[in-house]
Amino acid sequence: MQKISAQALPQVIMGYIAAHNHHDLDALIVTLAPDALVNDAKREFLGHPAIREWADKEIFSDNVTLEIESAFEQSGSWIVRCQVGGDFDKSNLPDPVILTYYFAVQANLITQAIIVLNSKIAL
Repeated sequence: MQKISAQALPQVIMGYIAAHNHHDLDALIVTLAPDALVNDAKREFLGHPAIREWADKEIFSDNVTLEIESAFEQSGSWIVRCQVGGDFDKSNLPDPVILTYYFAVQANLITQAIIVLNSKIAL
């Protein structure tokens, strides 16, 4: 695993993060392959319709924002740790909330995003 700057991330990942921060559901969807898989809190959402419903309810209605803390490249995949803000229920969560996003990208589209609240991190 190699640490990289946020600027070295694929543009599509930066677009995904920007869509969160600008609260733009359509901009988020265009970063994803039509058959993309998002796994958030051990729940899978497959394809644009399911991801759109999840994001509208759990990302955009709660005004979730992401601030990149660190980024890594590992064998063609990207790992991004973000401090997460927003209007969601933060009880029983650490302060600050740091989520790790595991991205797979193919043909300039995100094919997979796995979102995890890790209790321990490797780097």
